Amino acid sequence: MQTHLAAALGSVVLTAGTLLGAPAAGAQTSAYPVTAFEPIAVGNTWTTGTVTWYNRSVAVTGTHKSVSAAGPEYCRRTWVYTYDAAGAKLGSAGSASSDTACGTTKNYTSFVVPADVPGGAAFVRVCLDDGNLKDLLCRPIRRP
Repeated sequence: MQTHLAAALGSVVLTAGTLLGAPAAGAQTSAYPVTAFEPIAVGNTWTTGTVTWYNRSVAVTGTHKSVSAAGPEYCRRTWVYTYDAAGAKLGSAGSASSDTACGTTKNYTSFVVPADVPGGAAFVRVCLDDGNLKDLLCRPIRRP
């Protein structure tokens, strides 16, 4: 009887140890990939930041600089466009922009750009524009 009791107790201890030591189902999460982009500069104006890659969108956070507030043509804005693996822009909803900076260095908080295809955008194009919807310089950023 003692042998059966010891075996049963050992089995309970092993089962409890296994269950308590195992991670909960679905508890493991992986961080979304983040890609930093180097300054995209035109003269003394620039934009720099990060792209966070989600399954159906990207989020962009960063800083941009405009050296003059003499007129709207001296303002700067950061635009981001999403693309699929074949290089096709992801529709009219596949772009978004930051706030405008005029004569200042300004942080832009995270803005979301749709990428409504399975797996999300394959790459984005980050552009510094003149504040009037004219892209001055763009750089492609690939998904890691």
